[in-house]
Amino acid sequence: MTRFMASLLLLAAALCWGAGNVANKTVLADLGPLTVVGLRCLLAAVVILPFAWADLRRKPASGWWPSVMGVSLLFALALALQQWAYQSATVTNASFLVNTATVLTPFLAWALVGQRPNWVMILAASLTLLGTFMLCGQHLSLTRMNLGDKLCLLSALVYAGWIVALARHAAVHGRPMLTAFVQFATCGLSVMPIAIPVETGWTWPGTAVWAALPELLMLGVVSTALAFGLMTWAQRHVAASTAAVLVSAESLFGAAGAYLVLGENLTFDAYAGAAIMLAAIVLAGLSDPGTPPAASARSARSGQELRSRLPPLVLTQRV
Repeated sequence: MTRFMASLLLLAAALCWGAGNVANKTVLADLGPLTVVGLRCLLAAVVILPFAWADLRRKPASGWWPSVMGVSLLFALALALQQWAYQSATVTNASFLVNTATVLTPFLAWALVGQRPNWVMILAASLTLLGTFMLCGQHLSLTRMNLGDKLCLLSALVYAGWIVALARHAAVHGRPMLTAFVQFATCGLSVMPIAIPVETGWTWPGTAVWAALPELLMLGVVSTALAFGLMTWAQRHVAASTAAVLVSAESLFGAAGAYLVLGENLTFDAYAGAAIMLAAIVLAGLSDPGTPPAASARSARSGQELRSRLPPLVLTQRV
């Protein structure tokens, strides 16, 4: 796969996440946040199972299960925090605050595994954050943040840690589709036993699930299974910081959808922010140095070799 095609797939993943922004908020009218997380992940696991079946039938290498379980628990925590935040955070605020992972991810990767981003990609990530703020800033007050806004920031930090853990796991063990399936299944099976007694009082919310079915299908199939499937195909062909900027286009797609579907008008600042984000995406695409092949378990014989051959970190907080 060429880097250009991988970039297009990442933009398509961003489109899937952007399409689910409104559903993340409206689904809470019928179901609690933990119930939403559990059901969307179980649905995504069913959708992606056929693609992971071949790997599932083969015995994984030593250490695969502890590694993938660590990645999966981080994924579940980040997703639960984000969905919980939507109870009190607006879609606009959440779009910006979760996007702070665009900047957090490359610096956290640098701190934890020694992957130093170049100055061009730092500039592109910073422009992305500035553009997102201008796109959303008319409704955002950083000095008067509520609980949902703070949970969005915490979710962004956990997402950044999850991305680093996922990259280390992929470098040694591979099997991306099986990893995605285990993440979804682990998240759903770990969250639902908590959601049922806490949010529904030990009663299966059949009527509420039926009422929320359109949003659940959007979140489970499009924003989770399809988006992560596209990301999995592309993540080994685009550098980490480049991918982080590309998938941040979710904010652009979300704003465009609000304008086309909901009739929401954008201010001049919002249009300027969209232009800055587009410039950052072009800058990231043109300056992408490419990435070496992912390290295999047999070739990763030292910590230094592992750090030098890690697959690209992809920003996947929009779930």
